[in-house]
Amino acid sequence: MTPASLPVDPFDLVIFGGTGDLAVRKLLPALFHRYVAGQIRPASRIIGVAREPLDDDGYRGMVRDALGKAATDLPQQCDDFLALIGYRPLDARKDEGWDGFAALVGERPDNIRVFYLSTSPELFVDICERLGKYGLNQGASRVVLEKPIGRDLASANKINDDVGRVFAESQTYRIDHYLGKETVQNLLALRFGNALFEPLWNASHIDHVQITVAETLGLGRRAGYYDRAGALRDMVQNHMLQLLCMVAMEPPASLSPDAVRDEKLKVLRALKPIDGDNAAQLTVRGQYRAGASEGQSVPGYLDELDGGKSSTETFVALKAEIGNWRWAGVPFYLRTGKRLPERVSEIVVAFKPVPHSIFEGSVGALAQNKLVLRLQPDEGVKLWLTIKDPGPGGLRLRHVPLDMSFAEAFGVQQPDAYERLILDVVRGNPTLFMRRDEVEAAWRWAGPILAAWAASNEPPRPYTAGSWGPSAAVALIERDGRTWHEDND
Repeated sequence: MTPASLPVDPFDLVIFGGTGDLAVRKLLPALFHRYVAGQIRPASRIIGVAREPLDDDGYRGMVRDALGKAATDLPQQCDDFLALIGYRPLDARKDEGWDGFAALVGERPDNIRVFYLSTSPELFVDICERLGKYGLNQGASRVVLEKPIGRDLASANKINDDVGRVFAESQTYRIDHYLGKETVQNLLALRFGNALFEPLWNASHIDHVQITVAETLGLGRRAGYYDRAGALRDMVQNHMLQLLCMVAMEPPASLSPDAVRDEKLKVLRALKPIDGDNAAQLTVRGQYRAGASEGQSVPGYLDELDGGKSSTETFVALKAEIGNWRWAGVPFYLRTGKRLPERVSEIVVAFKPVPHSIFEGSVGALAQNKLVLRLQPDEGVKLWLTIKDPGPGGLRLRHVPLDMSFAEAFGVQQPDAYERLILDVVRGNPTLFMRRDEVEAAWRWAGPILAAWAASNEPPRPYTAGSWGPSAAVALIERDGRTWHEDND
């Protein structure tokens, strides 16, 4: 067995918000896959906690339905997995039932304890305070906080202060599932495990970087949360800035957790400010209107809010720069949105063109070399190169990718990011989780953008569902003589 597939020590994983969308759709299937892979020992327990008045059998039935096809293909393993699962109805803001819950968790004092807060951030402090009150924060106990951590720097600091009174920083795991994706992990291997890229990974050779996280879906079941958050809080301040850090950070001295996170923090602190003086030039925010998505007519954002009024952005594009020697003058273009033409998350590193072409114009144009890291839906890496088109009849240039799909190259389906991250918590490995100072640095940069938008009183620019956002997002990059990457570039 490789280290990645070794069984972890017995643990109790308590999922607060255990009947919610994240738990049912992502966390529990991820745990089942790791159980089938032999990494979860039978002495472990998974306990769902929510306000719904379910018992163990009722919750197991919900989990079985969530597992879907995987459970029908592996009936015995599904039954064995369900035997690890229990449920306790609790209200995070009431003391009723906590005595019994504490007694249940205390039945196996030698198990590692992981408390996963898959709830709204408003409940983080209430839950942690009660965990502390009943002594459940002692020993090998860990707490996992889902994003977003606050709405701004002040609220993030308050949450971190209040949680920190119960759980030490070493016990606190602020999760960003994008950091658990296989392609993000491979970015480290590509940069620091090959002599080919790292010598070129600087402003002398890289023209610009693009990071795109696009969704075809609209609000779905997240309308209440999303209208309070918006695209910048939901995606840019956490996911996209973490991806930017992974691209831009200096080589860490090792892969130890703090060595990696120290280098990411340096990037966040080196981001040039975007505020009221330049936000109008460097940012674009939009809100989708009715249109077509995936072949079907879909309503606009305001229609999905039952015709309400809202200035919440569902699309953001911005141009960021890092003020250090490695990246001076290299723009990082970020865009994310809902109801876009396709579901795709990717990082594009565009290298500078060759300084002089020896080829006549009739043989074809020289295109930029690009390294494209696809995070979803089909994880993989493409390196776009210029080659001679095969065949007689003279020299013709062609731009083609060296394409490595992880599923095809390795013959296996890549594990979901949550599969890796949950077991990293059990192992006590915080490398892929955000440290408090990272959260603070990200909010210090994102907060002035939100303030500038609020001060401008300008509504988000409308865009048609199924398009790539407002036309201003195209202008943002094209006025620099560049264009957004398309996979057939």
